[in-house]
Amino acid sequence: MAKKPLPKAELDKICKQLRRDIMTMLVKAGSGHAGGSLGSVEIIATLYWNIMNFDPANPRWDERDYFILSKGHVCPAQYAVLGNLGFFPKDELWTLRKLGSILQGHPHWLKTPGLEASTGSLGQGLSIANGIAMALKRDGKPNRVFCLMGDGEQDEGQIWEAGMTAAHYKLDNVCGIVDRNYLQIDGNTEDVMGLDTLSDKWRAFNWNVIECDGHDVDALTDAYNQAIATKGKPTIIIARTTKGKGVSFIENQVDWHGKAPNQEQYEKAMAELAD
Repeated sequence: MAKKPLPKAELDKICKQLRRDIMTMLVKAGSGHAGGSLGSVEIIATLYWNIMNFDPANPRWDERDYFILSKGHVCPAQYAVLGNLGFFPKDELWTLRKLGSILQGHPHWLKTPGLEASTGSLGQGLSIANGIAMALKRDGKPNRVFCLMGDGEQDEGQIWEAGMTAAHYKLDNVCGIVDRNYLQIDGNTEDVMGLDTLSDKWRAFNWNVIECDGHDVDALTDAYNQAIATKGKPTIIIARTTKGKGVSFIENQVDWHGKAPNQEQYEKAMAELAD
């Protein structure tokens, strides 16, 4: 069932709140991944608020759509979304990475309501998405599967094996998203292992390719709807983003890939993220 999209101003406001929650989670944990978490907020939020079907009171609802966070280290962004939507009490967010917490440093689907897979070993998420999508097709179900990958993650050979598989089996119920911020843990993606032109690579693998601004919730909504409307082949959305989006001293800084703010940095970030 198609959802009515939120007005852009409303969803943008939600995204700012999610960024505040991410920074609070990280400063309380004293560790985590700030850059990618902040940068992927609109990609994930637009899916949950404007596109996917789900029930926070029944996370295993048979008619739900599936989201696989292949770049599992940015789970604070998904946790913030799940907490704000009521999959679990929002106060659980402040237990990130604590011993016994339901919110581990990488997604653990047996602990966290709303997760579909345990991820973090890069390259595996699209294969998981394919398996779910194939089962749904075999059962004649209309549910869809969305998988968020990093651009550095495109270095992994398993991504391209999964790309061939999805195209071969015409998995038009799969939508991959690449968080294209041009930074990975070791530096600029084009210095580590050149990817461009990434769109041409995916087209060569017989995927429908859509490129958009990964911080524009309207553009993302349109891209997701185009993916849903595409039949006979899977879709990949290459979403151009800024790593660390919303916090000036984190934006485009590779050193913030796996770093949490100290108290002074946290207060500065929260001032920038204030309404």
